[in-house]
Amino acid sequence: MIEEDRALPVALEEAHACRFFEDHDGHDFQPDDELAWSGEITEWWRYWTGDPAAGVPPFRVFGRDGSGGLAAFWIRDAAAAVETQPVVFLGSEGELKVIARDLGDYLWLLANGVGPLETVDGIHRVPAPIPELVAIARRYTGGAPRSVETLIAAADAELPALTLLVGSSIR
Repeated sequence: MIEEDRALPVALEEAHACRFFEDHDGHDFQPDDELAWSGEITEWWRYWTGDPAAGVPPFRVFGRDGSGGLAAFWIRDAAAAVETQPVVFLGSEGELKVIARDLGDYLWLLANGVGPLETVDGIHRVPAPIPELVAIARRYTGGAPRSVETLIAAADAELPALTLLVGSSIR
């Protein structure tokens, strides 16, 4: 078996270490301590797409919800750093959502008090910034805060390509 790098990006590890998800009302997200093993995700992909011959999917999974849906980096460009790839949700019932355009946008969602799967289910409350996560987002993005609406609009622009990928993979 080939050894694979399963380490989370440092910024993601720091953000998830804040344990924001434990006390987040109505939100069911369980971050992983490392990226999921590709063999596990390949088996999941084969089942999810109905294609027993499917190869390794272009996803690096870093969390899940209680129903078995996965939060992952979507590796659109194998030559680019994982931090530059879109963050997506692949639901246990076939749901598809681009959560964030890249890790920087994902950090700003968290900093704004929005959990990763809220963009899937809808935000049913008024989110408030979380100072510790704002500091992390500033440190790793070097940018000014971004609004939740701007972040979601940028992510939604990526959805047609994700839908096309999944649609072409389903048997």
